Order: sequence, then C-alpha cells, then structure tokens
Amino acid sequence: MPGPGDVLELIRDRSTLTRGDVLELTGLSRMTVSARIDALLEAGLVVEKGTERVTGGRPSRRLTFNDAHATIVAASVDTTHTSVALTDLGGRILAEDRIDVAVADGPARTLTAITEIARRLIDRADGVGRLGGIGISVPGPVDPDTGRPSQPPIMPGWDAFPIPEHVHDALGIPVLVSNDADAAALGEQRRAHPESRSLCFIKVSSGIGSGIVLGGQVYRGTDGGAGDIGHVKIAGHDDMLCQCGAYGCLAAVASGGAIARAMTELGKPATSGTDVGAYLAAGDTDAARLTQEAGRVIGEVVATVVSLLNPAEVVLGGRLASAPLLAGVRETLYPRSLPRATRHLTISQSTLGERAATVGLAALVVDREYSAAAVNGALAR
Repeated sequence: MPGPGDVLELIRDRSTLTRGDVLELTGLSRMTVSARIDALLEAGLVVEKGTERVTGGRPSRRLTFNDAHATIVAASVDTTHTSVALTDLGGRILAEDRIDVAVADGPARTLTAITEIARRLIDRADGVGRLGGIGISVPGPVDPDTGRPSQPPIMPGWDAFPIPEHVHDALGIPVLVSNDADAAALGEQRRAHPESRSLCFIKVSSGIGSGIVLGGQVYRGTDGGAGDIGHVKIAGHDDMLCQCGAYGCLAAVASGGAIARAMTELGKPATSGTDVGAYLAAGDTDAARLTQEAGRVIGEVVATVVSLLNPAEVVLGGRLASAPLLAGVRETLYPRSLPRATRHLTISQSTLGERAATVGLAALVVDREYSAAAVNGALAR
C-alpha cells in the first residue's frame, strides 16, 4: 500500500495538490489519505496554504512540498575554480562563494576547501537548520554505484577517489557525486524547461561534455559514461592530442582549451576556456570567429546525438556558450540531421549559466533523500 513517501512524491511531481486530489489519484480511503498527509505535515515535509473554493463546497487547502524543511550544500568543481552554495530544497540559492581551487589541485585539497567553505557559509547564513545533504559535481565520468570518478581524462589523481566517504567523514551528511554536465542538464530542465520530456545539455568550457535528461531523470549509462561526447573522434584531426592521451578527440579540436591555444598563436594569451570566455565577453573578433568554427565541429557530433535521441531541447552551456557558438552548432547540426529529428527541436543558450549545476545538484540530492522509499523508511522508524 502506498505510504506517506508515495503521497509526497505525488505532491512534488504535481507541485501542489488538495487532499481531494490525493484521494482521487491514489484510490486510498479517506482515512488512509488523512493519516498519510498528517504524517507528512507532522514531519514538516509538506505545508498547507491558500484555498481553492469549489462551487457548492468548502474551500480546499493546497498541499505543497516544504522547500524550507532542510538546506542543501551544492559544490561545483571546475577546471579552473570551484563554486559552493547553500540552497533550499527547491534549488533557490541562499548563499554562495567561489574559490580558486581547480580540479588539477587534486581531490584532497579540493574537497578540504569545499568542506571549509561549506561550514563558513552555514555559519554565516541565517536560519540554516537541518542539512539535507551535499551534492558535488566534477568534470568527468562518475560511477553511478560508488559515486567515485571513473577514469576521468582531465582529473589527474581523482580516479576512483572515495569522494562520498571523504566528505561524509568531514560533514556528517549524505553525499551525492555527479558529473558536471549531468547536474547542469537537470538544473536547466527543472528550472528553465520543466515541460521538456528530453533535453541534452552541451557544456563547452576547457573540455566538452554533455548531460542527458529523459523523462525528468538524468540518463547516466551503465558505467556513468553517457554523454561523454568530448572524446568522439573527429576525422581529419589525427594530429591533435587530447588530454585523455588519444588523438583527434572533439575536445582536442573544439574545446575552450583548443581555442585558447589558437588565440595564443595569434598573440592573444589564453590558457583555458575561462580566458576564451573573457575574450568573447569583451567582443574580441578572433575569439568569436574561432568559437563559431568550433561550434561547427561540435554541431557535427551533436547532429548524431539528435538523430539518436530526438530531444526536444539542446542547451549550450559552459564558458564558451555564446552567440558565435550557437550559430556554429546550428550551421552543421541541421544539414546533418533528418528534418524529422529537428522539426520540434529548440537549440538555445543556457539561461542559468554557471548556476545550472548548482540547481541540478540540489534536485539530485532532493530526489534521492526525499524519494518515496527514503521518506517511507524514515517515517516508519
């Protein structure tokens, strides 16, 4: 029989419901529904507010998930920096900080910095009570069973590092680890495209990766390697060495790192996608031209993704997300895809920017810690 966790899942899925709605959707008796909802109210997991007057009847109060029930810590590790934020259960950012700790600094230093900043934010923030968990995103594949990085090409020293255990020992709260593009994809879908049944997020920064959301859930693949398009081989570029050790990878040809090298050869020093993004923001014509050229190459690979998955949205994010990148992707994606695969496709830039991963991490933690099974287990104790 459905428990209170199943009722909470319904309320979260529908945003708001009345007791009558729950009665109709579950088919449970009125007494059972009342007991389930009362348990959720007593635990502080839902709140009743507002009224909806039904003709000929009494006003019905609306049940909604209590976003203030706990606070989530979200930490996004990037190639050049790390962002740490506190959010409510709805992904709204309450406080945040950014530190110059990069993935190349290694797991011990990076994770220590994250826990220190998290404690500092918690101490400074007003009204932070229960901590619901911490989500950490990293720029590499993550084993979905262990939460450990799985042979990440651009994360030296991180392979199989026990991130969940290390952070749990420091903070004492549940830990979830995600690939950065996966987290950003879910953030974009939940916040900017909530009606979308399928979305592909393409992150173009110092490297290239993608996150896939199908039916409102992240698709990770068997070993966490789904969406790793940065290491698809591009014909005609066998001389381009990738950080993974192979030649001709998309990331070696069209990433922010590749454009940074081309900019440097033009006498405009750049070492990463962050530097290229700064040139783009300043209106540099060489950066715009090279980024559009990179977009054309990326579009060739994304055309295959679109033909395979037929998504409703392709969202471009990362440091190089810009009008030139968008134009370049469109130039090659549409001609290389069947009209049937693109007739309802929308290609756009990220609306959340760097905060996409933060919003997505909060959603991932909430989906796990407030799942029907987790809540049923907690309330049964």
